[in-house]
Amino acid sequence: MDDDEPHEVDASAPDRGEAVADGGAEGADEVALDPWGSSTVDDYRKLFEEFGIEEFDEVLEEVPHPHYLMRRGVIFGHRDYRRIAAAMREDEPFAALSGFMPTGDPHVGHKLVFDELIWHQERGGDVYGLIADLEAHAARGLSWEEIDEHTESYLLSLLALGFDPEEGTLYRQSTNREVQDLAFELGTKANFSELAAIYDFDGETEVSYMQSVVTQMADILYPQLVEPRPTVIPVGPDQDPHMRLARDLAARMRYFKVTEAYASFELDDAERPLVARAYEALASGDDDAETDVRCTDAAAWLEAELPDSPDSLDLPESPDSPDTLDSPDSLDSRPLAGAVEKLEAAGKEPLRPRVRFFDRNATPEAFEALIEAVAGEKRVYEGHVDSFELDREEAEALAREVEVNHGGYGFVAPSSIYHRFMTGLTGGKMSSSVPASHISLLDDPSEGYDKVTAATTGGRETAELQRELGGEADECPVYELYAYLLAGDDDEFAAEVYEECVTGQRLCGDCKEQAAELMEAFLADHQEKREEARELLADLDLALESDRR
Repeated sequence: MDDDEPHEVDASAPDRGEAVADGGAEGADEVALDPWGSSTVDDYRKLFEEFGIEEFDEVLEEVPHPHYLMRRGVIFGHRDYRRIAAAMREDEPFAALSGFMPTGDPHVGHKLVFDELIWHQERGGDVYGLIADLEAHAARGLSWEEIDEHTESYLLSLLALGFDPEEGTLYRQSTNREVQDLAFELGTKANFSELAAIYDFDGETEVSYMQSVVTQMADILYPQLVEPRPTVIPVGPDQDPHMRLARDLAARMRYFKVTEAYASFELDDAERPLVARAYEALASGDDDAETDVRCTDAAAWLEAELPDSPDSLDLPESPDSPDTLDSPDSLDSRPLAGAVEKLEAAGKEPLRPRVRFFDRNATPEAFEALIEAVAGEKRVYEGHVDSFELDREEAEALAREVEVNHGGYGFVAPSSIYHRFMTGLTGGKMSSSVPASHISLLDDPSEGYDKVTAATTGGRETAELQRELGGEADECPVYELYAYLLAGDDDEFAAEVYEECVTGQRLCGDCKEQAAELMEAFLADHQEKREEARELLADLDLALESDRR
């Protein structure tokens, strides 16, 4: 979350930057996800359709004792969070990480992310909180003196809200050599053209600015240096390009790619479900079909049975589809025609389901070890190994085990959850450069009170209309404060405020007065706990004053 005034996305803007995991909970308009600006999102549903973010409601029932931000829809989307939910249910290792760019005071938007980290820690996660000081220096041009001042403030609020430093990890990018070394290795799998396409970098972009990107990628994957494990990054939706790049780089670093296959040749991610459908149709009801179905049979079936347009097919999503930032070439090359061409070229070769281990970056020793480790019927080719007896999950586990045993990382694709932007107290965008639009966690409690009582509401023009038509709680910054913060874990209270508002029972003056009193009490309590956390922070092995000053 940055501390500049939110603006329209402008690819030519030279001074743009934001910590990858710092929540992005400010501001809200275009669906063009710009992780370096303060872009906003009017229609969250478009994120599901255009970027593949899944609705959090679909996974909510799988989450043990979900956080109130999840229950109330503030956390509205996710990528691959089922891994995390399963780890919590089964008491297996998982991690969570978020970072904060120290460009100003922490405020109520940051509290969302603080709370998400602390909740995952309370659920047994190995949780990491980082200060993105290298990024603040490179992308925002802050001096190290300014960075140090804000670093302490972020850490005090995180500790005051309940982060346990004995059970978690706090660090600064600038002093973490493991992160910097990992960033260097990840940089071998990224290139300038790719970063330019994502972040609008050009010939005038400073090298350190570009370095800050791979450092963010290293932050995201850093928890897995301990061991490969599911890791979740809480972010705002504008940060999704970072997450897709991180998932892509995690895959590129792997020794082996595990896919489903049906013959000796390689299918791309768009062709694979087509061939799977042909095999299932031809093999149905025939116990000996796996030895009788030939590639030419499948080619003929596809041409006869399926329309010549992949968009009209009701096909399952391939589990091998990568989180690429640009459309894969296969989407432009008529996957049906491509699948038919490959099948016909294979002729009478039997079509048999199998799991394929594709050699991506493996050392010769690791590849030989994998061949040895694959039990049962298998076929070994120059660049891959096919197993006819392992299922996909077993194959993934085996590939990761061999990789880690031979010096690889074995990264699990990082997961992410997405929370809604907060509306500014004055309406429109929340801006750190407009003090009245946001509440700093360092604001004097009486100032917090005054900001809430002066806030814009979703109320009607008159009390009479309010009683007749009800208020518009969904458009009200004050109700957001209840839902996001002031109601805490009390869902009944949050629902009561909402219902009284929309039915006209609650008038804005009384509602703001109650919210203002709760905000004043929260700030007073939080700042008292910040002072108590100073001693705890002083005892940590964490440099508050950079040696780069």
